[in-house]
Amino acid sequence: MTYDLLLQGGEVVTPEGTYGADVVIDEERIAGLTEMGRGPAARETVDVAGLTIMPGGIDSHTHLREPGYTHKEDISTGTQAAAAGGYTTVIGMPNVDPPTNTVETYLEAIDLYRQKAFVDFNHNPSPTVPSEVQGLAEAGAIGFKIYMIEDTGRDYPHIPGIGVFHHGHLLEIAEAVAATGRPLMVHPHDQTLMETIEQRSWARGERDHRAYARAFASYEGMVWDAATAFLIRLQEATGVHLHVLHTKTPRMVTLIREAKRRGLHVTAELNPVAVFLCNDWDNIERWGPYALSTWTGPGATEPLWDALREGTIDVIGTDHAPHTREEKEIGWTDMWKAHGGVPQIQHALSLFLTEVDAGRISLQRLVELTSTNPARTFGLYPRKGVIQPGSDADLVVVDRGAATTISEADVLSKCGWTPFDGREVRGVPVHTLVRGRFVYRDKAIVGDPGWGQLVRPSRS
Repeated sequence: MTYDLLLQGGEVVTPEGTYGADVVIDEERIAGLTEMGRGPAARETVDVAGLTIMPGGIDSHTHLREPGYTHKEDISTGTQAAAAGGYTTVIGMPNVDPPTNTVETYLEAIDLYRQKAFVDFNHNPSPTVPSEVQGLAEAGAIGFKIYMIEDTGRDYPHIPGIGVFHHGHLLEIAEAVAATGRPLMVHPHDQTLMETIEQRSWARGERDHRAYARAFASYEGMVWDAATAFLIRLQEATGVHLHVLHTKTPRMVTLIREAKRRGLHVTAELNPVAVFLCNDWDNIERWGPYALSTWTGPGATEPLWDALREGTIDVIGTDHAPHTREEKEIGWTDMWKAHGGVPQIQHALSLFLTEVDAGRISLQRLVELTSTNPARTFGLYPRKGVIQPGSDADLVVVDRGAATTISEADVLSKCGWTPFDGREVRGVPVHTLVRGRFVYRDKAIVGDPGWGQLVRPSRS
């Protein structure tokens, strides 16, 4: 028998460990792993000696801005950036126009992905219309996303209609989502606390990027901690699978760890900026609005790395959130009018591989955080997130020894900038395969729009 493709001579990261092997691919799936150099005949054999083969990344938190905000990013440009970053599945977010909170708008968004995506995909609608939730799950929604925040002074990215901070409404939503078995992804935020904190800042005439960062970090991140405590109690009351986004403070870590110890169905996600960008005041000073989202405040970095290593945090989601330079520039003087969030999907894996090289986290654990655990959390395992016979041949081949400097000249996101410009990293994607086909090869995009397929949770 002749197979479709053989990746020969690489180091392969599997659930059983990392070892040298050939990866055999046929009909979009992994057909087998063989002793290195002993692979069967294939229509194409690719030498990957000296490189590491990992399961493709699954990004459960991706803002591709389509429909409605394609001046920032679109599905085509965003999924090309994903492919270059080693991500083979992306899951979009509902803060688009129209917001995806009905079956109709969800299916319209999915149709756009089918036409334009270079990698596999799904989308997290917002469950703000509880009567639509069951239908959305039946249509294939992989999870549901709620913001406990509505922006003050701007109408994006936390747009009206999908922000809910009324506790009674959140109870109704959690009950509706619990009935589907899908995760409820929540951006935690105590809106009323923040209103008081930010109004004090404004009364002092402080509205620039520094004031904004300090406001969100006030009282050691109380706006995050208070919301997380409520969400865990909400999970306990309703049984919903709670997936906490933006784990960023030591108290959030403690609350989540304790919830897991008690057996509650709680998982947690880390946004890479929490350990690479917004944890360092020098970055806030240097990059200003280009570093924000929010500052985590001092003393948060090491507890987050501990939580990544020991399992309190389950998933790394990039929160890839591109905005134009014009939408950021105003933040130097008034960050409350600027759009928060940064593009990350192209460089997140290299940032973490650098930490693997430094000994801060193991390669096996990084694969769990970026691939295996997202697949398990969102019902895609074992089809996705693992290198084993029968799984989709979603792979990223990385050169762990390659050192490079991130440059805005190489950014594939439509926004054209990165807050990591000039940062040295060690470990870069060389090839990315989605269902056995190269979409990124020899560090260049080679895929086609429309190759990506909708991935549905196995429990649907």
